[in-house]
Amino acid sequence: MKPKYKRLKYSLLIILFVCFGLWLILKNLNENIVFFYTPSEVEQKNIANEVVRIGGLVTDGSISRMDDLLQFTITDNKAMLVVRFRGSPPNLFREGQGIVAKGRLIDNIFIADEILAKHDENYMPKEVANALKKSGTWRE
Repeated sequence: MKPKYKRLKYSLLIILFVCFGLWLILKNLNENIVFFYTPSEVEQKNIANEVVRIGGLVTDGSISRMDDLLQFTITDNKAMLVVRFRGSPPNLFREGQGIVAKGRLIDNIFIADEILAKHDENYMPKEVANALKKSGTWRE
């Protein structure tokens, strides 16, 4: 075999391995991406059984507890979404507070695996603040 064809053969093999490596990287990145939505965006999009993050304000009077199951409603002042969480919430979790929950939407109820709450009265998660500003209900 001529050296020219050997170089071509090795070049094609290298290109094939690089393409395979890029495909593996992109596939793994796509599986680990978690999108953020507000309750009004959840109504508009079909996100059933996808792992996503939702954010909004905990509605006053909506928190109920049964054993280790916590159920509450979040809102972006346009739409409301029922959230269920098994376990104990963060210490700063309360009504009227901005939260971000990570989980899945099943039968129009968001089943949260993780809940993040703000750490003081001056902080609100960036995604929640941007969504409230976008909807025109931001209060500083």
